Amino acid sequence: MRTVLIETAYDGSGFHGWQIQPGVRTVQEELEQALSFICGEPIRVQGSSRTDAGVHAYGQAASFTGNFGIPAERIPVAVNRLLSDIRVGKAEEKPEGFHARYNAVGKTYLYRVSFTDIPDIFMRNYCYRLNKRLNTGNMEEAATYLIGTHDFNAFRSSGGQRLRTTVRTVCGLSVSETTGREGRAPIAAGGADPGRTEWTFRITGDGFLYNMVRIIVGVLVEVGLGRRKPEDMKDILDSGDRSRAGHTAPAGGLYLERVYFSEAEMDRSKGAPVGTRSDIGKTS
Repeated sequence: MRTVLIETAYDGSGFHGWQIQPGVRTVQEELEQALSFICGEPIRVQGSSRTDAGVHAYGQAASFTGNFGIPAERIPVAVNRLLSDIRVGKAEEKPEGFHARYNAVGKTYLYRVSFTDIPDIFMRNYCYRLNKRLNTGNMEEAATYLIGTHDFNAFRSSGGQRLRTTVRTVCGLSVSETTGREGRAPIAAGGADPGRTEWTFRITGDGFLYNMVRIIVGVLVEVGLGRRKPEDMKDILDSGDRSRAGHTAPAGGLYLERVYFSEAEMDRSKGAPVGTRSDIGKTS
C-alpha cells in the first residue's frame, strides 16, 4: 500500500469548502474524482485543513493511499488535466501511516484586506474590501498580544468540532501594507490604481480554532479603523468570551498558505512576528 502527499492550490470562491457534502461542489470531492480516474481505483483524500466555503489555498496538503502504479512525480501533470479551479503543485511518497492532518505540526494562513477609491469588481471574492484606510501601527501593536501560547476561546465561532482544549500557540503574526499596487485594477481606472492600499496579515501557529483567523483579522481591522484600542486585544483574549471579539472577517480574504510537517520547517518559514512579549509560552 502506497501513501502519497500532495500540495494543492485552489480558488475557493466556487466551492462550498473543502469537505465533501451532499448536493454541493467541494474541493475534496473533485480532487478525489480526478485522482480515482488516474489511479484506476477509488481514492479517499485526507486534507490537513477543512477550509470553509469561499476560503482559498496556496498550499493545502492532502494525503491518500492505494495500490496504484502511477509514479508520484507524474501525478500533478496527470491530475491537473482533469481539474479547473484546483491545481496540484507537487506529490511525494510518504511512509506507511503518514496522514496529512495528524502529522501536520503547524500552518500559515494569509488574509488580504483592500482599500481603493474605485472598488475592483474582479477582487470581490479574494479580499476584504474596506472604504476607509487602516492604521497599520495600531494593528501591529494589537497583534503582539496574540503571540505565544494562550486560550483562544474568545476567537472561536460556535459550530466547529468538539475540542479537548482551546489553547493554541501563535508563533508568528505579521501585518504588511502596500500602496499603489501593480496588477489588475478597476476597469474605470485603467492600469495600476494609485489610490489602492492592501494589508496582508500572515499568521503561523500550531493549530487554529474554527474561524479563529477570520475573527482575529476582524478585531485587528476594528483596531485599524480606530473603533478599538490596541490594548483591547489583551482584554478580549483574557476574557475567553466570543461576544467580546466583534465581527468575523469575510471568507474570501482568507488563504491557507502552507502546512508544515516538522518544527524546523515551520521555524524557517513562518512569518516574522510583529513583536515579542514576556508572557510567550504561558497560557492565559
